[in-house]
Amino acid sequence: MISFSSFLYFAEWIIRVVALFVVVRKRRPTAALAWLVVIYFQPWVGILFYLLIGRHRLPRRRTRQYARLIERLGHLKRQFDQHPNVIHPELGPQCTAAIALAERFGSMPILDGNSVTLMSDTNEVIRQITADIDNAKQHVHMLFFIFRNDHTGHRVANALKRAAGRGVKCRLLLDAVGSRDTLRSMSHDLKRAGVEVYDDLPVGFIRRRASRIDLRNHRKIAVIDGTIAYTGSQNIVDDNYGHKDLVWYDLTARLTGPVVQELQTVFWEDWSFRTNQLSNEQDIFPTPEPSGAVPAQVLPSGPNYPVESYQRLIVSVLYSARERVVITTPYFVPDEPFLQAMQVIAQRDVEVNLILPVKTDHPLIDMAGHAYFEELLEAGVRIFTYQTGLLHAKTITVDDSIAFLGSSNFDIRSFSLNFEINLLLYGRQATRGLLERQMEYLQDSHSVTLSDWQNRGSFKCVSQDVAKLFSPLL
Repeated sequence: MISFSSFLYFAEWIIRVVALFVVVRKRRPTAALAWLVVIYFQPWVGILFYLLIGRHRLPRRRTRQYARLIERLGHLKRQFDQHPNVIHPELGPQCTAAIALAERFGSMPILDGNSVTLMSDTNEVIRQITADIDNAKQHVHMLFFIFRNDHTGHRVANALKRAAGRGVKCRLLLDAVGSRDTLRSMSHDLKRAGVEVYDDLPVGFIRRRASRIDLRNHRKIAVIDGTIAYTGSQNIVDDNYGHKDLVWYDLTARLTGPVVQELQTVFWEDWSFRTNQLSNEQDIFPTPEPSGAVPAQVLPSGPNYPVESYQRLIVSVLYSARERVVITTPYFVPDEPFLQAMQVIAQRDVEVNLILPVKTDHPLIDMAGHAYFEELLEAGVRIFTYQTGLLHAKTITVDDSIAFLGSSNFDIRSFSLNFEINLLLYGRQATRGLLERQMEYLQDSHSVTLSDWQNRGSFKCVSQDVAKLFSPLL
C-alpha cells in the first residue's frame, strides 16, 4: 500500500508536469517561466495561487454571456455610425494611424466637437461632480474602482441621495474588492434613499464572476444626463487614501460633447452585464450637441476586449514619436514590448521622459519597477521621481499630436488583466493642455542619473532584481 508521503511526492510531480502544458498556453514566455518556477519549487502553494490569480481570461460562461449581451446592446455601438469620423487637417498620419487602431480595438470612433477640462485638485473635482449631480435632471451613472466611506465619499453619496430624492435615476456600480468596505457600510443607506447600488465582479465561491480574484474593474466613470462625463485616475476617496503621511495627486477630465456617449456606452455595458437590465430610455443617449473643438476617442480595455489592446496601441504610438514623449504613472512594471519601445525611441534621439512618484503604497511594485531603471537610463530615457506626494495621474503625451489619460497604469496588470478606461485626445490644443500639467509634475521632481543609480547599493540591487523576477505576477 502506498504511503501518504509517497502519494504527496507523486502528486507534486503530477502538478509539475500538468503545469508544463497548462501554464504556457497563450502566455508570454517570461510570465510562463515565472509561474513554472513557483510551481516547481512549491507545487501546492504554486497551484493554489495559479488557480486564484493565474488565469487571465474570463470564464467561458461569462465570455458567452458577455457576447450575448453585446449582441443585445449592439445599438449602443451603432449609434456612432451617425457621427462621421471627422479628421482635422492638422491630424496627420501619426494621429490617423492611432485613431484607426483604437477604433479597431475598442469599437469606438473618434468624435469631434468636444470640450475637455483637466482637473488635478481632488477637492475641486468632487465639488464639480457634486454640483453637476445637484443639477442633474434625468440620471446619474457612476462606475468606480474605489468609493471610500470617508469625507469625500459622504459628499458624493449625499449628492446622490439628494438627486434620487428629486426623482433622478441614480445608478452606482462599484468594484467588489476596491469598494468592499463601502458596499458593506453605505450601500443600505444609499438604496433606501433610492440609489441603485451594485458590486461588480463579486468574489467568493458562490458569487464569483471572474476566473481570478484579482481581476478587477479599475475604471473611473461618471456620466450626468448623458451630456457631462468624468474620467481619469481619481477615485471617490480623500486625497490621502487614509494614509497620514502620503497625498495622492490625480488627474481627471470633465467632458462635454459627443464623446460623452462613448463613456456612457462603456458604463451601460458594465451595468447591463452586472444587473441584466436593458433600457430604451432616450434620455440615456440624448442627441449629442457639439460643445468645443477637441477630437476625442474612448478606448475601453479588459478581458472581453482584444488582448492587451491598450498596451499595443501605446507601443504603436511610441514608435511613431518624432520629438518628445512624456509618461506619468504611479505604478511602472513594463512588459517587454513597452520597455523595448521606450528604449528604441530614446536611442533614435526622441526625448523620452518618465515621471514616477518617489514612493507609493506598494513597495514590492516599486522595487520591481526600479529594476528597469538602469537599462532605461542607459538607452537615454530621462527618469524623474515626483517628490511632493504619490503622483497617481496616468498620462502620455506624444509630440504635439496625441494625449492619453485614464485609469490604466503602465504595468502588466493594467495591460493584461483589469477592466480599464482611457481617453485619447488629438491635436495640438488638447496635447498642449495635458503637457502643461506634466511639466508641472516635472518641476516638482528629482532627476535620476545613471551614475547615481549605479551607486545605489548592493542590497537595493539584489532586492530589485528579485522583485523583477515576479513582474509578470504582480
